[in-house]
Amino acid sequence: MAASSAATSANAASGLAAERSPVKDFVRRFRRHGLAMTGLTLVLLLIFTALFGRMVAPFDPLEMNFASTFAAPSWTHPFGTDEFGRDIFSRVLWGAQISLQVAFIAVGISGTAGVLLGLVAGFLGGWLDELIMRIMDVLFAFPAVLLAITVMAILGRGVGNAMIAIAIVYVPIFARVTRGAVISVRGREFVTAARALGRQPWGLMRKHVLPNALGPIIVQTSLSLAFAILAEAALSFFGLGTQPPEPSWGRMLSEGRGFLRQAPWMGIFPGLAIMVSVMGFNFLGDGLRDVLDPRKSQS
Repeated sequence: MAASSAATSANAASGLAAERSPVKDFVRRFRRHGLAMTGLTLVLLLIFTALFGRMVAPFDPLEMNFASTFAAPSWTHPFGTDEFGRDIFSRVLWGAQISLQVAFIAVGISGTAGVLLGLVAGFLGGWLDELIMRIMDVLFAFPAVLLAITVMAILGRGVGNAMIAIAIVYVPIFARVTRGAVISVRGREFVTAARALGRQPWGLMRKHVLPNALGPIIVQTSLSLAFAILAEAALSFFGLGTQPPEPSWGRMLSEGRGFLRQAPWMGIFPGLAIMVSVMGFNFLGDGLRDVLDPRKSQS
């Protein structure tokens, strides 16, 4: 009787283990990771601000009021006003949409191109791998911000060109990360079995290799979003990205540097917005890296 009960318990335990899906297991580990949850909270707050900030902004960010220039932070103006009397709190809320839009579109472009290049290079290898990786090495030879400024000098100023410049900067990063992940997957048993069954290379890459190499790509996407926000702020700071009077965090920093003693809040609050946004995506990326690490999957 005792043996039968033990066997029943063992079968029940194995059944529960089988029912635990990878998605549920991922969610469980993610919710228990404090850094990942903190990053997710900050990112969701940023997305909420980008989507609804313009609706809740107390003032028109472009409206000038010369009667209240350089007003210190108060209940009326929580972040103070600038040299034209514009409400900085409203401008920070509006700038969130621009920063997030540039970051997501730029990383979307670079991620798509980089993943395709890395997938082809890592899976097919040979001369094609050498050609793609040498081109990526040439792009890597330039500092990220310098390369973006060079591209902007060729294409001209503006938000659209800033997206293209940032995308070009991050293509080699995605290509390298994807190539490394693909190389680690392409020799595994299920890929060899699918190849033996006569599957074509593109089908192998799309259905078997890429889904099993998504972990590092997802982590890199989160980290790249953080750096894309910084890159957009840097380009706007130098006057190459978002053009006035449209509010941008980087542009607001550039405008506030001349009034650091007279009105330090002009630079403090846009700088804090950039810091919190970048910190959120970095926390999320670091948390995803830990959660998706197979060596920690049993914890």
